[in-house]
Amino acid sequence: MDGQEVMQVLCDLPRDDVRQVLRTASNKLGFRFKLPQEAFDGESHDISIRFADRTALLLPNEDKPEEGHESFPFSFTPHTEYQSCVDGISEGLLRGWVISRNHPNAAWSDGVVVSVRIDGVPIGTVRANCYRGDVAEALQGPPNCGFELPIPQRYHDGLSHEITVTSMPDDIPLSGSPLLTSLADDQLTTKLVQIENSIAVLHQQLTALRNTTRSLIPRKPLNLQHYDRWAKSYYPLLREQTALLRKAHPLKKAPLVSVLCPTWRPDEADFRAAIESVLNQTYENWELILVDDGSQCEQTRDLLKEYRKKDARIRTFSLKVNRGIAGATNKAISHAKGDYIAFFDHDDLLVDVALERMVRAALETGAKLLYCDEDKVDAGGHFLEPNLKPAYDYRYLLGCNYICHLTFMEAETVRQVGLLESRYNGAQDHDFLLRTVEIIPREAIHHVPEILYHWRKTPNSTASNIGNKGYAVQAGISCVADHLKRKGIEAAVSSVERLSLYAVDWPFAERPSVSIIIPFRDQLDMTRNCVESLLKTQTYSQFDIILVDNFSVQKDTLAWLEEISAHQQVSVLHVEEPFNYARLNNLAAKQSQSDLLLFLNNDVIITQPDFIKKMVLETLATPNVGAVGARLLYPNGTIQHAGVAVGPDVIGVHVHRLQSSKDFGYIGRLRLNHEVTAVTGAALLVSHPLFDEVGGFDEANLAVAYNDVDLCLKIRDSGHRIIFCAEAEAVHHESYSRGSDDRPEHEARFFNEKQVMLERWKDNPLFKKDPAYPHYFRQDLRTFFDLHAPEDLWS
Repeated sequence: MDGQEVMQVLCDLPRDDVRQVLRTASNKLGFRFKLPQEAFDGESHDISIRFADRTALLLPNEDKPEEGHESFPFSFTPHTEYQSCVDGISEGLLRGWVISRNHPNAAWSDGVVVSVRIDGVPIGTVRANCYRGDVAEALQGPPNCGFELPIPQRYHDGLSHEITVTSMPDDIPLSGSPLLTSLADDQLTTKLVQIENSIAVLHQQLTALRNTTRSLIPRKPLNLQHYDRWAKSYYPLLREQTALLRKAHPLKKAPLVSVLCPTWRPDEADFRAAIESVLNQTYENWELILVDDGSQCEQTRDLLKEYRKKDARIRTFSLKVNRGIAGATNKAISHAKGDYIAFFDHDDLLVDVALERMVRAALETGAKLLYCDEDKVDAGGHFLEPNLKPAYDYRYLLGCNYICHLTFMEAETVRQVGLLESRYNGAQDHDFLLRTVEIIPREAIHHVPEILYHWRKTPNSTASNIGNKGYAVQAGISCVADHLKRKGIEAAVSSVERLSLYAVDWPFAERPSVSIIIPFRDQLDMTRNCVESLLKTQTYSQFDIILVDNFSVQKDTLAWLEEISAHQQVSVLHVEEPFNYARLNNLAAKQSQSDLLLFLNNDVIITQPDFIKKMVLETLATPNVGAVGARLLYPNGTIQHAGVAVGPDVIGVHVHRLQSSKDFGYIGRLRLNHEVTAVTGAALLVSHPLFDEVGGFDEANLAVAYNDVDLCLKIRDSGHRIIFCAEAEAVHHESYSRGSDDRPEHEARFFNEKQVMLERWKDNPLFKKDPAYPHYFRQDLRTFFDLHAPEDLWS
């Protein structure tokens, strides 16, 4: 073969047919031989037959019969041969055996992987490696060739089912497959299984009916496009709820509140409206301090004089020269007598219950810094562009002054913070807040979840166009950088597209080790792209990859695993168990010795060179960060993941889903790193010690769905923070690896996992009202857009 002698054979087999034609004395004329193993490789080979003296036996040549061929070409495609039997079902177990060989000369081998389907639905994969002495004795083959697979309880219903068992990866049915049978343990169990299956079908039908009905119900325009209409229903209800609260729980104290309002040549109508909004407060123990910032304007002086005479609670002061908003505010602070100080702009409006709600929250919580939600009001009196805020989020505050209005502070804390800095004019309030959070704990900061402040939107206001105050952007960059410098961090701060949104380039030299854990099963092209993109692109070198192989059977996959495992940064963990995403990750985490664990789906492709670095630096940037999630895009460039909001209605929902990756998101959330309550497990970086401390993923109850949300809730519940890192971006081919949970065969499992989450977290405040997701917005429709009906906010 191919010019090499591979075997010798005697012509000693009887061939009577040949003897009759040639009339020879003996019939021992025939020969037979088996080709060697290397002949069955799918490649082309030449074979020739030679006599003892090395001359060739000529083979027929149809074109030139007189000449013949000394050799002829051939090729044999590798083919796996099986012997097998599906024995049947005993004690709830499907039993059988199978052996295989790859070419006729090879010995039979065990360890074949088989796949089982019932009524066309895959129920499991198992390796045939159980001891079967009876098979070994009968066939003189390998003994460890048996398989057993438990049949899921839902099929023990006494009904007929078709069970198909095939070899993998070639999907060849075993002998005795398909098997048509019915399973019943006992009469009671069978009846209970039938009832459970009926409930599952009813649940499926009810879900479909609910979705259909919901789609048919005419929706009220309760979203941001119709915010004015929504707001005009909201404010009367807010006043009503405040009155009920006032009656049921009267305030035991009435501390004096100093409302500070610096002014410089204001529009008369807007200024009057601002002052009147303070005069109309339901809370009466306040003082309004108006400071004329050296306007040299007779009209302004007359207005101050008029209102000073109108109400003794109004005090006015004038500066001889213009000192800017910081200087004028400092003047007001120096004259404030109140227990609390509220910062108020001269053309804005307070909702009439604003001070009452803020005082009540301050007394109930003991907070030193409080803030509420706000919206804008245009010249026509229309409400628009609400800033509906999360609970206190330091990381978000570094990116933008989301607190803004109304800022309400304990007077003693204001004096400890010190004067406003004029060098930050345009961002002086952002600087003041950053200096405040340097001296008070986060527990002393409270968000009042009511819209209590209207920011005036005029053609020349910052509310209308940040470009009108471009200097404010540079001031914001400086105040964030200086704040970090005071904390000992020499970070580079930059503006996001020249807006008052800020990115921080962390300077940390520390490089904690990272294990990237990637569960997969075959899907070679996707898995290989995932791994190779990491190895080729990342500038952060302190990482290794743990590939968790969950029953891969394709030859190309197995060959690639053998090849890639030689890479010094890659190891392979083989787990031959039913698919359990939580367990696969837990097993790999136990194998890792790294400081951080990056759980990564094999359908996430990373090409951003500093992806890992950005994620790791966020774990070092702010205190108590337990986990970090990435910004993931669909292949078409829309948002797949930008954080997860949690709650009883949805368990977990991806916010901003399907928005363009070029959008800023609601109040900059698609561009700014900030706290969230949960992130997807498709790209989740978590502290290894913390992962172990909270018990890892729940592999017993949440094998496939919601285990990432559950892990994040455990991390948050332990007092740690979770950061969405908008600066780390990758492409996610969502559910490529395991498919959708909406498929019928997954619905029962998905329903059970949902019930586990509801029962486990139903009473937890994090779950009942997600602190990172404003409660005005619905989670079951378009996030950060569709609004709850105002009357539902207090239900």
